[in-house]
Amino acid sequence: MGSMFNSLLGLVVLALCIWAILNVIKSNVDSGKKVLWILLIVLLPVIGLIIWALMGPRGTIRF
Repeated sequence: MGSMFNSLLGLVVLALCIWAILNVIKSNVDSGKKVLWILLIVLLPVIGLIIWALMGPRGTIRF
């Protein structure tokens, strides 16, 4: 049961990371800042997502 929950949690984090990266790509900030935001999200997935949600650039991706 524990490994199934961990797998589901990992998939949720992966989906959120992809969504955040797409939002960064679609935002109007310059390329250097986009690269830094994407690196932060990829290298520190959970912490990077939290920081991006609080201070990151927003694009036009909607679900």
